[in-house]
Amino acid sequence: MRTSLQPGLTYSHSYEVPASKTVPHLFPEAPEIASMPAVLATPYMIAIIEWACTRCLNEHLDVGEGSLGVHVNVSHLAATLPGQTVTVDVEVAKVEGPRVSFRVIAHDGIDKIGDGTHDRIVVPNERFKARLNQKAVKVGGRPLE
Repeated sequence: MRTSLQPGLTYSHSYEVPASKTVPHLFPEAPEIASMPAVLATPYMIAIIEWACTRCLNEHLDVGEGSLGVHVNVSHLAATLPGQTVTVDVEVAKVEGPRVSFRVIAHDGIDKIGDGTHDRIVVPNERFKARLNQKAVKVGGRPLE
């Protein structure tokens, strides 16, 4: 991780919501979910937030490093329709060793739809892949390529 990763860094990321990222598409096999309104699903909003935070980090990582989301504390405040654009604004709040904490706000051009914090840990990609391969062996799976 480079020393350029400091509190106060900001990043903004926008994403146009397709119908495939709405609540009914989460678990179409679950009638309770499939019958819900076609609005941006909370897990997809969180994924957009993680995407924005990852992009904020990318230019401050050394070769061979990546990051893993380890904590999310976000409120989903308003519904977003397909076709609307969600913009996520992130700010690095703290850098404590490999742990990076972000303040996050998501809006859809009409409403603030999300607000909270997200933490990521910077890790060597090979070390993470090795741990996943150990786990895959334990469950009888195939190692990652």
